[in-house]
Amino acid sequence: MTSDRSSFGSRLRRHLDQFRQRLRREPQDQQQLLELLRDAKQRAVLDTDALSMIEGVLQVADLRVRDIMIPRAEMTYIRRDDPLDQILKVVVETAHSRFPVIGDDKGDVVGVLIAKDLLAFCGSEVRRPFTLRDLVRSAVFVPESKRLNVLLKEFRSSRSHMAIVVDEYGTAAGLVTIEDVLEQIVGEIDDEHDYDEAAFIYRRSPNEYTIKARTGIEDFNAYFGCELPDDEFDTIGGLVVHAMGRLPKGGERVRVGDFRFTVKRADSRRVHLLTVARIEPEEAAEADEETGDLPEEQPD
Repeated sequence: MTSDRSSFGSRLRRHLDQFRQRLRREPQDQQQLLELLRDAKQRAVLDTDALSMIEGVLQVADLRVRDIMIPRAEMTYIRRDDPLDQILKVVVETAHSRFPVIGDDKGDVVGVLIAKDLLAFCGSEVRRPFTLRDLVRSAVFVPESKRLNVLLKEFRSSRSHMAIVVDEYGTAAGLVTIEDVLEQIVGEIDDEHDYDEAAFIYRRSPNEYTIKARTGIEDFNAYFGCELPDDEFDTIGGLVVHAMGRLPKGGERVRVGDFRFTVKRADSRRVHLLTVARIEPEEAAEADEETGDLPEEQPD
């Protein structure tokens, strides 16, 4: 018994010495740092959630606004001349809290409407005349190339929650929210409008859905009335990874058939959550031009 305890103690000291040596090594690049952190997770020094968030923090420093923005073709917007009834309908259907207000076209964003500013016009005894121009607030504009860690600091300092992304010509290319940035670190942020854990597909707006990556392709096809191929893969996550040709990171997008998939949550091993929007045939050419996306090419 004494010999067994001595042997066990010797092995334990050896493993601890090896681990201390690994910790003392200064990583030379981000990949070495990740390997050190993953080794710590394997040894139960870090749990899975902590490792995932650290990976997300490192990823945010590499990603740019264009990588996670909602492209212009998929924005939910309000026109500055829309009547109150039309605006309220959009607010109720989408359950969003902020909306870009556009002028002559989607590329001309003139400001932002905050949904709570409409509460004064929802009562039965409203006497105040409705004028949308009086409610529109100034928008924050950011370039597509801005890094997400810089954008997050600006969101915090300005106390803004949404920014309009502009291209090199100053035209609106899409939008990004503080929640979009934070989700790259902590994963999908659930709120009172998010679906319950039992649901695999949740409709967020008329043309935006959140789906779990393990949703069966057969179930996806039945829900959307489409025919995505299911001969090689069983799940939507598997199909998206195959279309990209590699394990994607949060914020990356790919077109599969008539759908655009955006990775919302992924770790170093698999994809967990996606958003999907249907691209109508007549909108496909415009969407490709605005986002720079091309229909995916299946790898050999």
